Amino acid sequence: MGNSYKDLITRLLEGELRAAARLITLAENDIKTAEEIINSIYKYTGNAYIIGITGAPGSGKSTFISTLVKKYTEQDKKIGIICVDPSSPLTGGALLGDRIRMKQHFSLENVFIRSMANRGQLGGLSRATEDVIKILDANKCDVIIVETVGVGQSEVDIFKSAHSVLVLLVPGLGDDIQTIKAGIMEITDIFVVNKMDLEGADRKVAELVQMLELNMNYKFNSEVLNDDFAKIRKWTPEIVKTNSITGENFDKLLKIIAKHKEFLEHSGVIQNYKRNRIKSETLQILKYKLTEKIEQLFKDSEKIEEYINKVMEKSIDPYSMAELIIELLGINNNV
Repeated sequence: MGNSYKDLITRLLEGELRAAARLITLAENDIKTAEEIINSIYKYTGNAYIIGITGAPGSGKSTFISTLVKKYTEQDKKIGIICVDPSSPLTGGALLGDRIRMKQHFSLENVFIRSMANRGQLGGLSRATEDVIKILDANKCDVIIVETVGVGQSEVDIFKSAHSVLVLLVPGLGDDIQTIKAGIMEITDIFVVNKMDLEGADRKVAELVQMLELNMNYKFNSEVLNDDFAKIRKWTPEIVKTNSITGENFDKLLKIIAKHKEFLEHSGVIQNYKRNRIKSETLQILKYKLTEKIEQLFKDSEKIEEYINKVMEKSIDPYSMAELIIELLGINNNV
């Protein structure tokens, strides 16, 4: 690692936000550099509390996060925010307006905001998001907020990183309860009915209660809670109404987040969370690295052209070609 990296890492560990911004850019642009950075700071991570926030467009996420951050900064917390946006990195889409609205509410001395476009690469995005989380964690952020747009598979993957997952819903956007996919249901810890001043807020809460009653066992997942924790009381998702403009009920929301944090720590679930997060992150890194190797193989290997010709001649099929490529990579698929 070059001296410039060492200097940046020293400044990062001292809490300098400019150093964090520079290291994040370096880590995003090159996985080799990301490896060097994470290797150097990993032992300083694991102290921040990570909150995942998602919700359909129009649910008021930017204003909600502004108010949430204001509440945390009033408690002298240092906050990192990662905004994952599926819009085009060229046009920006709604990105600019949302981030400007956030910055109007934030004290930049103890709040760091980073926007990330997915560029159509979910696996790479998951890896980069994890790296950014670690850099902000090592930068002494107390709370790290990961915000995404929409309620789809990307949220399920990204929020494996979060301790507490919040899903925002608002009255008057139609039957958005039905749009919540099973994966989102399984990872949600707190449902937030935002814009509680609008008509239909209580009805939305009633719909959520009914949905949770019908899915009382959806959170019990053998991959998350193994036999050692089978007798531990599982977390029942809580519901809270908020008004991001006035700040109404945000103190209550913070208490629920703190309650969930306490549950994770005292129940022992936090250890399984950490183990599963390591597995998930390592799998994402492996997918990313193996994809790079395979793409390079397709560019450089004459064998690939030979296999393609065989598939075209129908002497082998694509599955057989994939097995031959695995052999080329030297991977034992019987492990």
